[in-house]
Amino acid sequence: MHDELVDHLTRSTPLSRGEALRVVQDVLAYFDETIHEFVRRRHRELQAQGLVNAEIFERIGADLKYRAVAPPELTLRQLRRMVYG
Repeated sequence: MHDELVDHLTRSTPLSRGEALRVVQDVLAYFDETIHEFVRRRHRELQAQGLVNAEIFERIGADLKYRAVAPPELTLRQLRRMVYG
């Protein structure tokens, strides 16, 4: 499905075709994650690093701007509701 990209990676990196295909699939799966899934996952990751919610939600809000297709800007309240319901 993404043969051109896999071919490019095998030409421009030391990756084999199988490795390049796995990289492409991993990247696509990462960006296939919904906003809700991303917010919940990042909250768990940052909480495990010892950050408090004020820092976590601020960082998640900033992280969302760098997604492949950035969602509309979400308020801290909207982010909290994604995590806690």
